[in-house]
Amino acid sequence: MTQPKHRAPVQTLPVFRATDFCVTDGANLGDALSFADELMLDDIYTLHEDAPQTLLAISQSDDTGFVIAAGSDIGTVGDPLHLDCAITLMGPDSTTFDAVVLVEVNSAGDNIENIYLLALAPLDPHSQYRLVGVDPSAARARMAEVACVSFTRGTRITMASGQQCPIEDLQVGDKVLSRDDGPQAVRWIGQTTMRAVGDFAPILISKGTLNNENDLIVSPNHRLFIYQRVDEIGAGRSEVLVKAKHLLNGDTVRRLEGGFVDYFQLLFDDHQIIFAEGIAAESLLLDERTTPALPDDVVHGGVPLHAKRTHEDFEIGSDTSDNADMAERLRRSSST
Repeated sequence: MTQPKHRAPVQTLPVFRATDFCVTDGANLGDALSFADELMLDDIYTLHEDAPQTLLAISQSDDTGFVIAAGSDIGTVGDPLHLDCAITLMGPDSTTFDAVVLVEVNSAGDNIENIYLLALAPLDPHSQYRLVGVDPSAARARMAEVACVSFTRGTRITMASGQQCPIEDLQVGDKVLSRDDGPQAVRWIGQTTMRAVGDFAPILISKGTLNNENDLIVSPNHRLFIYQRVDEIGAGRSEVLVKAKHLLNGDTVRRLEGGFVDYFQLLFDDHQIIFAEGIAAESLLLDERTTPALPDDVVHGGVPLHAKRTHEDFEIGSDTSDNADMAERLRRSSST
């Protein structure tokens, strides 16, 4: 049976222009970062001191590739975007940093328009970085890790029985309570350990901020489902999905930077809204972006790509409200 096509969500990535990341020592001295075939191991790169990180909006194209999406601050909307390679850089203290090289081509596909660097950890413009690894086969998997919504170790998930279970204690087959479909069996549990740095550091939603029973710590793009009794933020509807990073206020919602973080992903037969620390949050959405992060036996083992669910129409962006503390307004609007 043909699976319904999922409307690809837009993903926003903080990137540097390749021209702001240049070789300052090595075979390609003076050259900007390029695609895999032109990169040379042991070249040393330096980030331009005034280089800005710019938001690149992308979405899935019909042929499972990517295109630049409307709302992007860089590039040309509609241009194809290729995940060229994953690279590994080594800093002065031998710390390694991972990044993905993205290549924008024109609509005809015969000319490179721009090259971008998606750094998976902060880069210091005052440091030099030696290129120690280039892997064209790993770019899609690294992007998939960024796209996967994740809970952190210790997060308590509401089971079908009403029991609160730490996510690390869940097993495949366990029944979890979903908002829309009742008890649902877990099909796969993923676990990754990442550096808790920069735009990929987890976000803490302090106890009570959204009427959550305890602190909730999730990945930045994890969407929370909130029912507003009164439309406090001007969304035009009572039900909203909002990414954790759009709730940042530096106080009750803040990034937890430093060290490492254990991320867990929960996969069900459908994209679900489940309950974590007493509030509604999404499970992993299985689409063309996220499948490379899953093992082959899961991808080819009978779990189809998720069809679009009604709740996905409820997502709001960071610019929905002029109020600096959207989290507080959503808490008030959802209180009993």
